[in-house]
Parts: sequence; C-alpha cells; structure tokens
Amino acid sequence: MRFALLFLFAGVAFAQDPVKEELIKRGHSHQGEAFDSGPRQKPWVIEGIGSAHFPITTQNPEVQKWFDQGNALIHSFWFYEAERAFRWCLKLEPENAMAWWGMYRAAENPKRQKELLKEAVKRKQTVSDRERMYIEASMIVDFEDPLDTRTRAEKNQQYVQALERIVLKYPEDLEAKSYLGLAVLFQGPRLTPDLILKDVIAKAPMHPGAHHYRIHNWNYLDGEQALDSCALYSEIAYGIGHAQHMPGHVYATVGMWQEAAISMDAATRVEKEYMRTRLILPWDDWNYSHNANYLSYIHTQLGMADRAISGARQLLAVAHDPQGNVNDIYSNWGAGAIAMMRALIRFERWDDLLNEKTFEWKSSTQHKAFKAYTETIAYLAKGQREKAEKAYAEHKALKADAEKIKNYAFDQNYAIQALELKGRLELAAGRPIEGLATLTDAAAHEDKLLENQNDPPFYPIYIANLLGDAYLGQKSPALAAQAYERTLKKVRGDGFALAGLVEAYSMLGDQKKAANAMGRLLQVWGDADAGIKPLERARSLVPNAKPIDDGPARQRNYIRTSLERLGPNVWQDFPAPTLDVNDAKGKQVTLDQYKGKNVLLIFYLGSECAHCIEQLKLVAKKKFDLAGLDTEVLAVSSASIDTNAASQKVGDLPFSLLTDTSFANARRFKSYDDFEDLELHSTTLIDKQGRIHWSRIGGDPFTDVDFLLKELARMNASANEGSPRLAAQ
Repeated sequence: MRFALLFLFAGVAFAQDPVKEELIKRGHSHQGEAFDSGPRQKPWVIEGIGSAHFPITTQNPEVQKWFDQGNALIHSFWFYEAERAFRWCLKLEPENAMAWWGMYRAAENPKRQKELLKEAVKRKQTVSDRERMYIEASMIVDFEDPLDTRTRAEKNQQYVQALERIVLKYPEDLEAKSYLGLAVLFQGPRLTPDLILKDVIAKAPMHPGAHHYRIHNWNYLDGEQALDSCALYSEIAYGIGHAQHMPGHVYATVGMWQEAAISMDAATRVEKEYMRTRLILPWDDWNYSHNANYLSYIHTQLGMADRAISGARQLLAVAHDPQGNVNDIYSNWGAGAIAMMRALIRFERWDDLLNEKTFEWKSSTQHKAFKAYTETIAYLAKGQREKAEKAYAEHKALKADAEKIKNYAFDQNYAIQALELKGRLELAAGRPIEGLATLTDAAAHEDKLLENQNDPPFYPIYIANLLGDAYLGQKSPALAAQAYERTLKKVRGDGFALAGLVEAYSMLGDQKKAANAMGRLLQVWGDADAGIKPLERARSLVPNAKPIDDGPARQRNYIRTSLERLGPNVWQDFPAPTLDVNDAKGKQVTLDQYKGKNVLLIFYLGSECAHCIEQLKLVAKKKFDLAGLDTEVLAVSSASIDTNAASQKVGDLPFSLLTDTSFANARRFKSYDDFEDLELHSTTLIDKQGRIHWSRIGGDPFTDVDFLLKELARMNASANEGSPRLAAQ
C-alpha cells in the first residue's frame, strides 16, 4: 500500500511548553468556544427562502442584506444557515449589536445562546430604540442573573409582554407581530396567535414566518384552518426543506395523503440537493431523518411498498457517526429502522424482516428491542411459534434496561410493542379473549400517544387496525368495524383501516357502507403497488367501486406531479471536490489517481500542532488494517514543498507529505474558516468512486481510528454487495 501520510516525529511533545500549548489551539475560534460550533464558511444568496426585512443600524448595505437573509431563515427554523448569514454580518461589522443578537437567535445550544446574548447586550446602546427593545426582550428569558428567581413560565409571560410593547410602539413592525404570534403559540386559545398572524399576512401576504407559524398553530387539530397557508408557504420558501415539510404534517392530519406525499417528497429532495451541493452530511441536516421517515410512512399510507422500502433503505445506508447517535431513535439509523420495520410488516415481507443484513443491528437496548420485536412478528407470521416465543422473551427481558433510557418516544414505543407482541402470541396460542383484551389495552395506550401529535408512530401498525383484524379473525365484523373506525378518527383516510372496513361491512351485509369504504380506499390507494393483499381482498368484495374523495380540499395526484426541479429523489454520497496538491518532490497528486481505492483524507495544521501529530500517529499505527481495507491515506497541510522535502529527509519516511500553501484545497473541503481566515482540522472518508461518505471538520482532529476502520468496512461491504439504496419506482 502506498501510505501517503505525514508521520511526524514520535518524540515531539508540546504539553510542557506554554507557547506550544497555545499552538495546540490552532483550529479553534479566536473569538471563543461559542464560535467553535456552527458553520465556518461564508454565506451565499439562498434562493427560495421568502423575504422578511428587518431594518438594523448599520453603515454597510451588505450587512443589512445578510441580516435579512438570516432573519428569513429564522422564520423557517433553518437556524444553521441563519447563523452563517449572521456570522458574516459580524465579519463585516464586529461591533454590530444586532449581528450578535442574530447569532444568539440562531444558536440552538443554551450555553452558546447566553454567551452570544451577552455580547449583544454589551453593545445595545449603539442601536436604535426599537432594536434595543428586541435585545432587552431576549434578556428577559436568556440573560444570566444568579439572583433571578423567576420561573420559566414567568419569564415567557414577560417576554410576550415585551414583544407586545414593541408592537404597540412600532405598529408597522411586522417582524414584532410575527414573533409575537410565534411566542403565544400553544399558550392558550389558538385564535389568539391566528389573529395576530393573519394581521401580518393582510399587510404582507407572502411573509414566510406568518404562514409557517399558522401551520404549527393548527397542525395537530383542525388542520383545515391552515390549508391556505400550507399552499402558500411551500411556494414562498420553496428552497427550504422545512417549508415543504410542514404543510405535509397538516395534509396528513386532514387525510390528504396525495398532497402529504408531494410535500414530504419535495422536502427530502430540497434537503438532498442542499446536502449534495454544500457538502453537508445527513446527520448534520437537522430535519432530514424525520422528513425521510415521514415520507416512507406516507408511502405506506398510499400502498406504495417499494417506495416506502426504498426510503427506509436510504436512511439505513447513511454513514454512521460517533456523534450522530446511531443508537438513538431520532438518528438516521433510528428513523430508517422504524421506517423499514413499518414497511416490511405492513406489506408482509417476512423474509426481508428476518434477514440479518436488512437492519445491521447493534448491541444497544434500542437495537435489541427492535430486533426482538420484528423477529417475534415475522416468526409468528411464518407459523414458527417456538422461535416467536423465544424472540418475545428476549424483548420482555429488556424492560428494565428500556426504562433506564428515559426517552419518551422509546418508552412509549417499547410499552406498546410489549402489549402488541403479547396480544399476538395469545391469539396465536388460541386464547382469543386474552389476546383481544391485551390488544384493547395496547389501543388505549395508542389513543393517549396520538392525542397531541401527528408524527408517524414509533411502531409499525396502528393497534386499532390490528384489533380490527383480530376481530375479523374471530368472525366479529361489527366489533372489527368499530376498531377500524377508531383508527379513522385519529388517522383520517388510513388505507389499512378502510380496507378492513370493506371486509367488515361486507361480512355484515351492508353493501352501501362497504362500497363507500371501497371508494374512499381507492382515492388513497389508487396508485398502490400491485399485489397489496388488503387491497386485493377489498377489490374482490367490491369490484366496481369508483374513487371517493371526502377530503377538505381538492388534491393533486402524487405520481403525476413533477418534483425533479427541486432535487434528486435518492440519497447518494456526493462526489468529492477537486484535490490538487503536490508531494515533497513537487509532483501533482489528485484524487483521480486513487480511483478504485478508498481514501482517508486528512487536513492537518502542520508540525506545530501537537494534536495533529497525535492523530497522524494513531492513523499510522493502523496502516496494515487500512491496507487490508483497500484504503490510501492522504495528509495535507499548508507547509511548503521545501519544508515537506526537508521533513522527508528526517528519518526513514516511506510516504509523501502533501502541500496546499494557498488553502485552495482546504477551502474546497470546508477545512477552512472563512470568518476568521483560519485553518481547520478535517478527516474525510472517500469511497472508491470518489464520493464523500463521511467527514468531520472542526477545531480538533478526529482520533477515533477504530471507528474509521469500521466505517470503511461498511463502505466496502456496500460496494461488494451492491448499494443498499433502491431507487423509487
């Protein structure tokens, strides 16, 4: 293996030297810890975000331009990109109080928020009275005062009052009204924020924040009230994934599944395009896993098994990351596992469910619980009760460990899983009374869980539907119909419940109700995949029904709606930027020379950086492991060719040192801080096709080499077996 790595002197140690200790901090922000997080590259004009002008005190029109972009992004909760815009404002005007305040608003970590707000407060006398009122309103909730004994509720109430004072003093300030509308969401009657936000819309019909906040206001209940804002918001802010996503929530709430699919598909495409063009990885895109999981769920609601499975596989194929919380239910893997379980169970793909390569289970409690859950259901469906009971015992044995996790979503998921599995096993054992009672208990848990949320459930099948199926199996169609109607009250237009109703009403001899249920089913499952068993059974019972759309508004057809302009429909690792560096002999080195090999690319900060030396030494120790994984290591710094040539002569170094004196390559690989003109550490895995699979960039070098080896092994396995990603049909 050609090991292109700078192996710096093993005896170098800087820890005892205060001057050298300062050099260790290279790569960290000179402005303090609060700036070590967040974006490190300059902003660009983002199209399709809407407009929300917020005038501030500045002598530079460019500062106002970027502040407005950041403010518009805040209105769509795209905090990461909003922070990038506000950082550039600070780059241009370091003493601008409102730029500091913008940074505070965009920061999501409470510690960072407090640090940034302090800087705004220091400068609040330099801005207008109106701007100062905004800063002082923020001080009410987030300015640290050890003598402050107010509760959070009291602070929030005083914050609302402060915003009201801005509105009263500056009645033409639509931003104050918008943020007041946001501040009173879920604090009382929903008509209060709605009236405030409608007043903004009356004066600025295309205000992104007012429409966004109205959608959240009506999201869980009475979603029809926000359908006008849903239609407008996705067009106003078409370039923001969340602006496409949130209307999908409302459409799902009101049973408009065609529109819900259009919204969620659009959202994932926008996010995939953003990640591809800006070299953002999925775990750093805050809403991607939720979007993709929701889209897969909607595909199952439309009877589109192949698309649902494709979306789940795309999530499961994303690179793992030590900070991406692979074991967490909200991670890419967690969302992918839930989506895959849902699709395979709903569409009865039992062999795929049992295939050990489908999920890539780990050793955490969550992984163990999901594995035991899926195996119990699959073995039962295949008639292998002994194996099913063994898997159930494994699931039951995890109860104490599951309770220790203290994650509400997982707690609810595990509790409902446990009851569902028990009920299924009791029915399979010929104990229908016990089985139906257990499933009824599980359905009560489900009712409580679904009271105030419309996210996809953290388990595959609505329990009331499962209860309906069980009643059908016991020849009790009236009770089955009640169970399916119970689902439809919570999940309007649920195809599985409608298919069950067709069977139940047909058994009852009520052909009128059976035909109505079949018509509603065809509206939802009109483009379903061939071979969907509930649909086939329903069609055999009511063969000549016509679609009935009983939704609150007219819908487009998902399949016939073109979304390609927004981005790709399949997530793929994106092509690496150009690498054009020189080795110690002045010879050009590019990534094209390594096609067919994996590349571990390291940007380091030179021989003065002790942490860099530590990283490179750790990597060097694994050179044989890396060679066995078909991986070359490239280490790049800003050291000159002459410096690297001199270093090459010190000791027997069988590898080249690579030079990027202008930082052009570092910039292309985002290993450079544009705000402070500062080199950054970065470690990147590039696959054999020259695509970025995983990357870590920041103030410290990445030293978990064992993780890199595991992820390289995943890359190779994926390449050898064929990509696990399936394009949507």
